[in-house]
Amino acid sequence: MLDVALKSLDDDQAVDVSTIPLAGKSTIADFMVVASGRSQRQVGAMADHLVQRLKAAGYRGITIEGMPQCDWVLVDAGDVIVHLFRPEVRSFYSLEKMWSAEFAEQRGQDDRDDELAPEPDAAIG
Repeated sequence: MLDVALKSLDDDQAVDVSTIPLAGKSTIADFMVVASGRSQRQVGAMADHLVQRLKAAGYRGITIEGMPQCDWVLVDAGDVIVHLFRPEVRSFYSLEKMWSAEFAEQRGQDDRDDELAPEPDAAIG
């Protein structure tokens, strides 16, 4: 599914395509893809084409939000969530930065938890 989405975005000349792996970090999806279009028209066309190509590849249950305005369109294909933005809107919301910060925070908490965990031999007492 990710391959179909990335190829579709490449075919439609999406700009600054980023893939964020979510497996094991979030239950919402396995991957999040963030990409930009140069205009509302391009963002809308990329979303339409993406949905058509995913359906042609046999994927079902795809939902799409944000089409009337096409500033930020979300395509939820289950295992892959695709966010399509106009550049100004993308920079305002900074999804990549938000998810990177969340993952860094989670990793930091995991590291602190590891430091607080007793040594295996110490637990056998």
